[in-house]
Parts: sequence; structure tokens; C-alpha cells
Amino acid sequence: MRSGDNMADIEKLTFFQAIGAALDDAMAADDKILVLGEDVADKQGGGVMGVTRGLSAKYGDHRVRSTPISEQAITGAAIGAALAGYKPVAEIMLMNFITVAMDMLVNHAAKLRFMSGGQTSVPIVVRTVTGSGFALGGQHSDHLEAWFAHVGGIKVIAPSNPADAYGLMLSAIDDPDPVLFVENLIIGMASGGGQIGPRNQRIPIGKASVPREGSNVTVIAYSRMVVEALSAAAELDKEGISVEVVDLRTVSPWDRETVLASVAKTGRALVVQEAPREFGVGAEIASEISEALFADLKAPVARLGGPKCAVPYSSPLEQAFAPSAARIAEAVRALAGK
Repeated sequence: MRSGDNMADIEKLTFFQAIGAALDDAMAADDKILVLGEDVADKQGGGVMGVTRGLSAKYGDHRVRSTPISEQAITGAAIGAALAGYKPVAEIMLMNFITVAMDMLVNHAAKLRFMSGGQTSVPIVVRTVTGSGFALGGQHSDHLEAWFAHVGGIKVIAPSNPADAYGLMLSAIDDPDPVLFVENLIIGMASGGGQIGPRNQRIPIGKASVPREGSNVTVIAYSRMVVEALSAAAELDKEGISVEVVDLRTVSPWDRETVLASVAKTGRALVVQEAPREFGVGAEIASEISEALFADLKAPVARLGGPKCAVPYSSPLEQAFAPSAARIAEAVRALAGK
């Protein structure tokens, strides 16, 4: 995958390959970075998605450690290693399983900086995969990022493409505080990938991107919903509706400046999330937009999300659960009055 020792060449990688490349580059530069989680070492396959494949052979089993099936133990070990001066990257196989480790994350990792008067930091990254669309059932598919975005002391990242995944993973590892890194399964399993480069280039945490500019409606999304929003925007362009797509990239802290500037320009906003619509990230963003730009809005801020239920196992029901490009397009037409 590499064409030179300077790592400056642009490469085409899949989403999961890009995260693996970021881990590889970070571990090469800093021997304090550790990777731990279920099956992450090469003897066990290099992770359930193969993200860490090759790392234990390169850096040794003392830096890439396969663990027992215990999310609380994985997270607790990562916190302890961080307090001892290391920079652990812990893999929790699926996001639903992170609920087992919530006590460790919320009551320990997130609070130690506050409770030590700023004397102690916990520089851990917790990687986890989720997303509907693979008939994995209700206990394997939830987007729970709103739970952690509500907690002071934790940053939450949810990239939508390989380049962002690479640059944001490097920034997450650099960060002195806990970072939850949410990887979407459909994006990760997509073939073809995308370009990353130059190597070792960070993307700032808390900074959104605007992958498509427009003038009629702003669609704010993150993770897989960015892919769906871009597809909807391309179709709506044929109908004369110009859609600007804002990719949050970081859920918490989110980029208020970029979002508000976009909505101030278009006068209309739609916030899209794969998680259930109620009590979600979209509600927070919609409220902020309404408070800051009430006089400038041409229509009420709209939200799209899943229903308040478990992700269905049935394929037709599961396909109806998450917002699609068609549903996003329908919501945008309503906002634009067409």
C-alpha cells in the first residue's frame, strides 16, 4: 500500500484499510501507542473487520494484544495503560457491546481529568463498528453516539469516507482525552474505497467539511447518512433544487460555525441521522440552528432519523429503518416547497 518511505503519496484505500493505515503510521511514529481488543492480533485474524491485520507481526504482541471477550476489561485496561503514560486504541467489536463498558467510559475515562483538577488525562481511543443493513439484529446495529455526546469529557467522531477516517484517527490518537471513534459497517464494507493523502496529515477534531455546495437547502449529516445525502443531492439537482451537504465528521464537539454559516446562506436545514430521531444528535443541532438563526429561516428546521425501536432483523423492515437517499430527497422537496 506504500510507495515510498516519506508516506507522502496519495493512495486509494477502503474505509477499514484507511483506519488500519492510520494505526500503522501512528504506531511507527510513537512506541507508546498500543492496540487491544478481541482478536486484534494476527494469530486471531487481525480483528473482526481485519483492520489491525499485520500490526502484531510488525510491532509485536506486546503492543497489539488480543483480549478475552470482556468489553469492561478491555476498556479498563486501556484506561489503566493511559494513566501509566501509554496511548491505547481499544477495539470494541460492535457498538451495542459498548454498553457493557459504559461505566468505565462515563464514570472513569471521561471524569478523571475533571476530578483530578486537570492533573490527569486519559488519552484513549475506543474504536467501534455499527450500522443497519446487514441483518445483524437489534443487538448489533444501533447508533448510540448521542449517549456519549451527552457526556462531558468524551469526544465522538463518525467519519463518512476513507480520507476522513485516516486523518481523524490520527487526531484521535493525538488527543489527550477519551475519543469514541464510530465506524459504519456499510461504509467499511464498500468496495473501491477512496483516496487518502498525504500520509500523516491530520484532520482537526470538531471541524466539519462541505463535500457539496448549494443554495436552496442545507443537509447536515454524519457517517453513512452523508453518503445518502450526497446521492439525494445529485438527484435533486436534476430537479433544480440546489442542496448543500455538510458532513459533521465530529459529532461532539460539532462545528457550529460551519453549520450556521451554511444554513444562514440557504435559509433551510435538514438534519439526518441513522439513529432514532427522538432525543438524538439532530435534535441538538436543530435547536441550536433555530435559536441562532430564527429570523433568517425560510422554513422550520427538519429532522430525519430512524423510528424509536430496535433495528429490525427482517430485511425489508431493516431497509425501512434508516433514512435513505429517497427519503432525504422527499424531505428536502418539502422544505423547498416543491
